[in-house]
Amino acid sequence: MSTNQLVRLGRMVRDKEATKRKLLDAATSEFATYGIAGARVDRIAKNAGANKALIYAYFCSKEYLFEMVVREQVDLAIKSVPITPDDLPGYAGRLFDRYLEHPEVLRLIGWLRLEQGFDAMPEAERRAYADKVAAIKEAQRAGSVPDHFDAEELLSLVVHLSILGLTSAAATRDLVVRSVARLTGT
Repeated sequence: MSTNQLVRLGRMVRDKEATKRKLLDAATSEFATYGIAGARVDRIAKNAGANKALIYAYFCSKEYLFEMVVREQVDLAIKSVPITPDDLPGYAGRLFDRYLEHPEVLRLIGWLRLEQGFDAMPEAERRAYADKVAAIKEAQRAGSVPDHFDAEELLSLVVHLSILGLTSAAATRDLVVRSVARLTGT
């Protein structure tokens, strides 16, 4: 039977993937605003235009839904801003832009660490961090990035400077880029 035939018979056809997408989008906003403890599945369902039971059917629990939201947002951030170890100031600028355009990513990570401890880190973020450190080490060995900071320290400084846009009204992309350029001597 076609979708139109089922609708005429009074039976609504559910698009599982579209509903999951709506739930993930609504949950992203809810968790970024309220964290895990403060988020309410009733609000998520209402904002997604879905039945609350579907959250449990698709995601089993509010905690697992949070995990899926964080995983998705971290994956998107990693893919949208690949590291360029030979141009760390440019990388810092692109991170700055991404955080300004998508502040929910930092909010979600903040809630994750507040509620689960500072060492809480999604596996994708852990892998990406290790890959970025390795890329900076390689650039240091090649001589294109100075080694007055070890690779892990340098990455930490670059990432934290890129967050300034959300923590300081005086911060600008230019300030972040110039600061990282000074750190790297470029």
